[in-house]
Amino acid sequence: MNSSTPTATHPEPRTAAGLSLGFLTGAVIGASLTAFIGGCVVERTPLIVTGLALPTAYGLLFLLTTLPHRAREAAVVPRTALAAIESLEAFRGEASDVPVRFELSVVPDDTPAFRVEIRQDVNLVELPDYRRRGVVVVEYPPDRPWKTRIVKRPTPEWEDRAALAQIDSVPGPAMKDETPEGCLSGLLTLLGLLLGTAAVLLLFRADLFDSRAAEGGAPRPSTSSSSSSSSSSSSSTITVTSATGTVALGPGRSMLDKGELREAVESLTQGADRRRALTVVVQNRLLTVVFSPTGVRTAGFDPRSLPYDRAPELVEEAGTTLGVGSPRSWQLTADGVSGSLRLTIVVTGGGGTGTLQADGHGNVLRRSGS
Repeated sequence: MNSSTPTATHPEPRTAAGLSLGFLTGAVIGASLTAFIGGCVVERTPLIVTGLALPTAYGLLFLLTTLPHRAREAAVVPRTALAAIESLEAFRGEASDVPVRFELSVVPDDTPAFRVEIRQDVNLVELPDYRRRGVVVVEYPPDRPWKTRIVKRPTPEWEDRAALAQIDSVPGPAMKDETPEGCLSGLLTLLGLLLGTAAVLLLFRADLFDSRAAEGGAPRPSTSSSSSSSSSSSSSTITVTSATGTVALGPGRSMLDKGELREAVESLTQGADRRRALTVVVQNRLLTVVFSPTGVRTAGFDPRSLPYDRAPELVEEAGTTLGVGSPRSWQLTADGVSGSLRLTIVVTGGGGTGTLQADGHGNVLRRSGS
């Protein structure tokens, strides 16, 4: 089978629209990542939402705007032809399919022949079936011959033709599915990424920088991201972040001592810091308060409303009336996520575990032991 002079169209250079799309994609990536990471660091919900919504909206817009073009490409009926393998080179891969570079001389029945270079994954088991000067069946879109693909399972008719055909090499350079503006496209994408990042830092500079700078002159543990203060006179350590607050008592002291629990809670909610709490966990020498997120409306409760005076009695009742024996550890958990404050006291001892539940006023609701 003799080949005709190749007259196939080469890949068109990337258009201004394609370059603009690369720039816009980089801008969206930079802006969304900066907004999401910055929002998580400073705990600002609008930034986090922006970081998640921006790529979603961009992806949806991209799908809608490119739908007509993709529909036109899908409507093109591919042509089937025979091709001779001029050269092939397999690349290392860790999967069962390895990428292979093929250079083919494609000879259609009713159009000029052409030479094309493609990359296609081939299973390791089938790789020996492809050899230089071997004849294969290919398919390609008539308007984009550089999109040629080898048909791995051709019809019996084409399989018989490939077994009997002899194809001459097509002269000339091989077409490739690439554009000469690759470097320019990458540069524009990088530029868009940097500008997207800068835009977010500029638009949300108040959330990202101003609040931190304002706190620099008078730092307060209750609003710092990771600050702590300790007092040797009280022998306790207070640590407050934007999400949690903890108070650790020194040796020889207990949260069940008179006034200790109230003082510990008030040390985390002093001054203008009146945030509501989602959960309060009290152990023998440790208090942990999980605060409601800033700017988010949640049920929660005021941690200062806990029945401090009832805590020692509830822990004692959970241990003595439930057959725990000599208590080794205890934990009181106040949960207000559901809207109404509930207290759960768990006491562990040699005789097992006792659990007691009470309402926000300290009234016992139920008891259980194991």
